[in-house]
Amino acid sequence: MGVALGLYRNLVFQDPDWDWKTLDLDRDVSFADRVLSTVNMATNPDLRPFFGRGGKLLMYHGWLDGSSPVETFNYYEAVLRAVGPQARESMRVFGIPGMGHCSGGPGCDTFDKLSVIDHWVETGKAPDRIVASKVSDGKVTRTHPICAYPRVARYRGAGSTDQAESFACAEETPR
Repeated sequence: MGVALGLYRNLVFQDPDWDWKTLDLDRDVSFADRVLSTVNMATNPDLRPFFGRGGKLLMYHGWLDGSSPVETFNYYEAVLRAVGPQARESMRVFGIPGMGHCSGGPGCDTFDKLSVIDHWVETGKAPDRIVASKVSDGKVTRTHPICAYPRVARYRGAGSTDQAESFACAEETPR
């Protein structure tokens, strides 16, 4: 409920003391819809003006986030439909196993986002694989690759499961 509570407190009612127990489904949900429709919540998939100026968009979403990660991937697909395949050179989306909302959780949730974007801008090569770390008490305890959607990390069958080198990015197997 953390994301929804923050959304209602800070964006909808603009009251950090708002109590969720006072939520009136009939009144407040429609009010929230009206308020949120005025906020840019990444609903417009036509990013041609941004990409046309050389913009690079790096998005990531933890698979344990209470806010559905599937919506992030749906947005990426909508951008591809609106902009075309060239959007793949300007946009990357990464799903992070075991990560909560922006960080936390048992997964590897730490990586240098700014360096990834800097390298992308400087070299022109979009990232397909990023190594993330799990840090506990200031020490790296595990590393794991995060792969550009639609690829996912697959264990190579040898090596420590706590080391990124033991995994390769591969196409997700259809279910």
